[in-house]
Amino acid sequence: MTPDSLPHVLADAAARHPGRRFLSFEGASFSYASFAAHVGAAAAALRDWGLQPGDRVALYLGNTPSYLIAYLAALWCGAAVVPANTRYREAELGHMLRDAGVRLVVTDPEGGPLVATARTMTPTVDLVLTLTGDLDEDRRLWAGLGPSSAAARPPDIAARRGSLALIAYTSGTTGRSKGAMLTHGHLLANARAVGRAWRWAAEDHLLLTLPLFHIHGLGVGFHGTLVHGAALTLHRRFDAAAVLAALEEGPATLFFGVPTMYGRLLREADERPRRLGGLRLLVSGSAPLAVETLEKVERLFGQRILERYGMTETVMLTGNPYAGPRKAGTVGVPFEGVELRLAGGAAEAGSSGAARTGAGGAARTGAGGGRAAEVQVRGPSVTAGYWNDPDATAAAFTPDGWFRTGDLGALDADGYLTLSGRARELIISGGFNVYPREVEEAIAALPGVREVAVVGLPDPDLGERVAAAIVVDPEGPAVDEAGVTAHCQRRLAGFKTPRTIAFVVDLPRNAMGKVLRHELRDRLLART
Repeated sequence: MTPDSLPHVLADAAARHPGRRFLSFEGASFSYASFAAHVGAAAAALRDWGLQPGDRVALYLGNTPSYLIAYLAALWCGAAVVPANTRYREAELGHMLRDAGVRLVVTDPEGGPLVATARTMTPTVDLVLTLTGDLDEDRRLWAGLGPSSAAARPPDIAARRGSLALIAYTSGTTGRSKGAMLTHGHLLANARAVGRAWRWAAEDHLLLTLPLFHIHGLGVGFHGTLVHGAALTLHRRFDAAAVLAALEEGPATLFFGVPTMYGRLLREADERPRRLGGLRLLVSGSAPLAVETLEKVERLFGQRILERYGMTETVMLTGNPYAGPRKAGTVGVPFEGVELRLAGGAAEAGSSGAARTGAGGAARTGAGGGRAAEVQVRGPSVTAGYWNDPDATAAAFTPDGWFRTGDLGALDADGYLTLSGRARELIISGGFNVYPREVEEAIAALPGVREVAVVGLPDPDLGERVAAAIVVDPEGPAVDEAGVTAHCQRRLAGFKTPRTIAFVVDLPRNAMGKVLRHELRDRLLART
């Protein structure tokens, strides 16, 4: 019988192969059975305390086994988990706790003071539990929640396929974050589809350094490992030297990262080819991957990165094929069960454009024509909507039920999707559409440029002018404004060439490496 929820998957795995290695962390190792025992004890404590199905539990703590135990224990009781970005400050965390109506917050000593402040703004919070990261001590903390929990057996699993599992708040790169609702059915369907596409097997071992509060680390890395009965090694954070050493020494067969991580791994490799143990798959997502980075990783590490595309509201949507051509600059084709179409033009959505469907879905017709338009999707992992926000939910879906991603993209003749940015990031300069990514890729090809981001700034004549913020490579050739302008004029139409060029120390980013364009725009406006 197919398990109904993530806790059912864990319990089933612990019963079928109890001694199989599941999780390694800083010298400690857990089998499926020992990890399930920790989760069951925590679930018993939460039940004794009074956690009810449908309650909301926020997790504001770093990458440790305690995070995963708290996560699965809350789900075991039928609660919905609200992962909190550990970069949130009081106002951001307070908004999330209030909006979700959180009843219990689980944190660690580092996050405790900030949670205490945010709690004063959140009347629904009944308890803040501060875990130490020492599992023996944490088990005593769990046991102290109820009179019988120290000796209690795990309760029956309350989670079901249709139960709300996650209220995953968007990164908030523009405006206030919203809570995307994802059920156990959404999460299981996506983990299975991704696993089939990437040939995930019980013999695989994932090196996981992505933050667990993000859908990439939790919804892809952890869920995929659990659903496929595989193993993972968890790191507190990404450290290029430690990760490169771990990949060289094994036993990792899988590594998932973001472009920033791959850039740091390349710098750590110092132009020397490296053999990465038994690694069979590198995956990149959450931000655009430069073609230069992809090609350099392949040259030095002997692995061609597989680029994929997803978002908080949908988990994974598309990916380059495991066995087929991995086209640089594209995010591949839809996963099994995902329907994808391009709708309207760059500035409007409504009329159907091209549609492509992953294996097992109903085929749709249409020709991409290489024109950028909004990407719209349907499928078994697409959010049911936004928590407590019917207006945002209604705006996110078309009348015929397609989810509006807000991303602009085009399909090539083989059905591969290329993303060109967010619809709201489109720059309209003098009546012409300018896609920031196109300009960024042109500038990134200039020797001496380490990073670049392009935004639109208000202009009395053009409406918006193209502005580029550039981080130079201190070890590369010198780069100046005249050189950037000349380089762009050779590669781009005149209206796409930046009229404002600023050299900056770094680019503002969120925890997953995405450039915070609204913050960058504010910085450039202040400078000009």
